[in-house]
Amino acid sequence: MSRINEGMFTSDRLDWATPQGFFDLVAREFPFTLDAAASPNNAKVNTFYTEADDALAQPWPGIVWCNPPYGRGIGKWVHKGWSESQTGSTVVMLIPARTDTSWWHEYVMCAAEVRLVRGRLVFGQGEATSNAPFPCALVVFRPGQSSPVFSAMERGLLNRRAA
Repeated sequence: MSRINEGMFTSDRLDWATPQGFFDLVAREFPFTLDAAASPNNAKVNTFYTEADDALAQPWPGIVWCNPPYGRGIGKWVHKGWSESQTGSTVVMLIPARTDTSWWHEYVMCAAEVRLVRGRLVFGQGEATSNAPFPCALVVFRPGQSSPVFSAMERGLLNRRAA
C-alpha cells in the first residue's frame, strides 16, 4: 500500500520565500513593479502587498510578481492574477503545478505562457532543508493573450541543490 506525502497538501506556514536565484532569473526578463504576496522580510520588489493589505482586494497595476500562499485558497490568487491581466497588467506567478485542479483548468489554461520547472525548487531564505515536495510552474498572464505556450525551465539554472 502506498502512502500519501502529506507535505504535498499541507504546511505549517504559507509564507515561504521565493528562491532568490529563481527570482533573479525571471526578473531579468520582467521589470517587476509590484510583489503581490509578500512580507517585509521576503519581498522581491520595493512595492509589495502584505497579508494585512489583503492583496486580493487591491489592484495589481503594472508588471506583477506573485508567489502566492500555496494553501487551499490558491485558486483565488490564480483567478486574481488572470483577472488583473484582463485589465492591462502582466502577472507572473510561481505556483505548484497542480494540473488536476479546477483552478488550473479555469485560469492557468488561459495564460499566455506556462513554464514548467524541471526538478524541485528549494523555498525559503536558508531555513528550508530539502526540495519542495511538489513540482512548480511559472505562469505568465498577459493582456489579450489566452492560449498558453508551454515550455520548460531547467532547475539547474535556478538552484544548485540536487534533486
